[in-house]
Amino acid sequence: MAVVAFDAVGKVYPDGTRAVTSMDLEIGDREFVVLVGPSGCGKTTALRMVAGLEEISEGRVRIGDRVVNDVPSRERDIAMVFQSYALYPHLSVYENIAFGLRLKKVPKDEIDRRVREAARVLDLEPWLRRKPRNLSGGQRQRVAMGRAIVREPAAFLMDEPLSNLDAKLRVAMRAEIARLQQELGVTTIYVTHDQVEAMTMGDRVAVMRRGELQQVAPPQELYDRPVNVFVGGFIGSPAMNLLQGRIEDGSGSLALRLGEQSLALGRELLDARPALRGWVGRELIAGIRPEELEDVALASDAPADRRLRLHVQLREALGSEVIVHARIAAPAAHTEQVEELAEDLGVRTLDGGGGNGEAEATVVGRFSPRSTVREGEAAEVVVDTRQLHFFDPETGLGIYDEKPTGGASP
Repeated sequence: MAVVAFDAVGKVYPDGTRAVTSMDLEIGDREFVVLVGPSGCGKTTALRMVAGLEEISEGRVRIGDRVVNDVPSRERDIAMVFQSYALYPHLSVYENIAFGLRLKKVPKDEIDRRVREAARVLDLEPWLRRKPRNLSGGQRQRVAMGRAIVREPAAFLMDEPLSNLDAKLRVAMRAEIARLQQELGVTTIYVTHDQVEAMTMGDRVAVMRRGELQQVAPPQELYDRPVNVFVGGFIGSPAMNLLQGRIEDGSGSLALRLGEQSLALGRELLDARPALRGWVGRELIAGIRPEELEDVALASDAPADRRLRLHVQLREALGSEVIVHARIAAPAAHTEQVEELAEDLGVRTLDGGGGNGEAEATVVGRFSPRSTVREGEAAEVVVDTRQLHFFDPETGLGIYDEKPTGGASP
């Protein structure tokens, strides 16, 4: 196994397009690191530079103790699993898995041992004689992974390997890949656009934006302490609600002003984010995750200063939860990073004025399935203000007591 490291790595194409900028990242021996970000953020380019499929314009890539900038791809001791299965349709599962070993003239007995061990690990033993056309999508992807496993590489590189599978199968294969990586203990770099995949699979997650690393941290840290508004808005599903707000001082305690409504900020929040005290009278970006909103009818004892009034537009009953889309008489946040997030999600960020001339925004809540809110009606929701997020509208950085750990400047 091996450590894979990016040392100030950059990629500039001949036409001057910069895909990756000064990337510093070390993936530890046996570690599973996920590169995640919007389309075009440079994550696949970074992976391809490790694989030797893209030339490195700046910096160095190391695999183990070797700098591999000028080492041919076939000599880098890596195995790559792509989005497409790239199986040979005329060969059996056994022959597809063994193909690369035969090219390397590995002894026949060793090929057989490796193929059968990979088949055991991947639960492919019953299908070794079948052709790819007789396999399901998930089975084909496992064959592609088996072809990588038998090489016994220093590192696995996976480029969106589940994107061609249906939603149910993707969930099953996420668990399968995570289990497999733990069993084999192979250093793994996994690229995906799906932040749910990133959060559920990675030991650490590296969020990229416009070719630059934004934050590298364990999944829970990304969720709880995003380094900037981009990370906060990208991590989480449904996405964090980002509103323009103002911190006000009322009777010795602080409150968040959203349009004409206010939320009291308790001691627990202020102890976790003491820098908020310096924002009294100033506008900032307030982030509210959908899971921190609940129908007031299910939390009737919540104080009035922890509630917001909304107007429900859409109610999506999913059985285990209800996703509610509603309007609030408060302006949406409007910064370059927020607009970029909205573009990636395919939604609008600034919704313009409401019927009374006030700015309005859409917010999304994740409610209990017992919620009785109805489309087209007003609703009151309770906000868990302990979990609110705050960002500087100028820099996009999170407002804490200091810069969060594991981050990089936006």
